[in-house]
Parts: sequence; structure tokens; C-alpha cells
Amino acid sequence: MSTIFSKIINREIPADIVYESENVLAFRDIRPQAPVHILIIPKIEIPKVTDIKGKEHAQLLGEMFDAANKIASDLGIAEDGFRLVFNCGNNGGQEVYHLHMHLLGSRKMNWPPG
Repeated sequence: MSTIFSKIINREIPADIVYESENVLAFRDIRPQAPVHILIIPKIEIPKVTDIKGKEHAQLLGEMFDAANKIASDLGIAEDGFRLVFNCGNNGGQEVYHLHMHLLGSRKMNWPPG
């Protein structure tokens, strides 16, 4: 099933892309929850966190975290700090069923988050 993220990967709809590699794509969220709000997604479809297979997806997840660190550094938020979030399922707040990591920054994050 095609998601909005698949359509962004395939360039069927536009996005403000801030990072791209062979396996990972990152773009600005269209409904930002912080001054910096980037979505980092794998280019393969993994619906949600519970569909991750550790050994099979380990390198891909590592690339997603490497992308987050590079983007945070490039946007000047690495030093002050930022938050990385994965939502899983309806109760977890997941709206698009294509694995994605939120990178949030440029403001003080509250705890608990929600």
C-alpha cells in the first residue's frame, strides 16, 4: 500500500528534502511541532517499529541515526540538543504507516512528552 512517504520517495509529491542517501530520505514536516522538525525515513517500506527485524534492518537503522546526527549538526542544533522520536501504532500517535523518525529541535523539550 502506497503512503504519502512512498510518494515523496518516488517524487510523486514535493517535499522540502534536507538529506538523501541511497537508503534514507529526510525532509521537513509539513506540520512542525518545533522550530526544527525533520522526518527521517527509510526508502524501503517498513510499516511500523514492531515490523523492524533487528539483524535485517540494523544497518538501515544505523544510517537513519547517522542522518539525524548530520542533519542536527548541519542545522546547528547538535550542541544544544534535540529529540528523536518514533511513534508506533494508533495509541503511539503514528499517522503514516511507513517507519519514520522525528528529529525535533531549536526549543526546550518538555517531559513527559505527551
